Amino acid sequence: MPKVGMEPVRRKALVDAAISAIGDQGTLAVTMSDIARRAGVSPALAHHYFGSKDQLLTETMRSLLRDLRRDTVSALAEADGPRARVSAIIRVSFHAGQFAPETVAAWLAFYTEAQRSEAVRRLLALYARRLHSNLTASLSQLCPKTEASRIAEATAALIDGLYIRRALGAAPLTTERSIALAEDAVDAALARLAPPQEKGSAA
Repeated sequence: MPKVGMEPVRRKALVDAAISAIGDQGTLAVTMSDIARRAGVSPALAHHYFGSKDQLLTETMRSLLRDLRRDTVSALAEADGPRARVSAIIRVSFHAGQFAPETVAAWLAFYTEAQRSEAVRRLLALYARRLHSNLTASLSQLCPKTEASRIAEATAALIDGLYIRRALGAAPLTTERSIALAEDAVDAALARLAPPQEKGSAA
């Protein structure tokens, strides 16, 4: 029988183990036995807590989204001004935990899984809406709302693209380099919208 009070600890251990297993194999085609072994529990106990591997994988993605949302809320609360809030969102997207190789691999595997799983597709759509909404809310204080939405969409696409490059090893992207690329794109987009006299005075 499961020990009283251990369920939250073991559920968290299983989610972490799922991320590790997916990261190592680069696919969601991992076994419950492998995940349970990494978490230090029996497969039977893993099934007791989650019912099935699909339920565990769905909870793993929810966990990633909760962590991302928690970090975003915290970073936004500390940011001073709309441009700083945009930077905070970008930094959180490439935070050490989110940009760790196994986490990036897990995100990429979930994107692949979304082609066949409605549940995963809905979770990814939720992530995309939150990212776009957070970016737009801050950018709309710096430029017209239609332009803010466009810049937010482009920035979100760049973040996703940098994740894919990181996952595939297509470029030696560090966290700092990824942040700098996203920041440069936002700065360039905002600069194109600045009135001529503002551009001149900035020079």
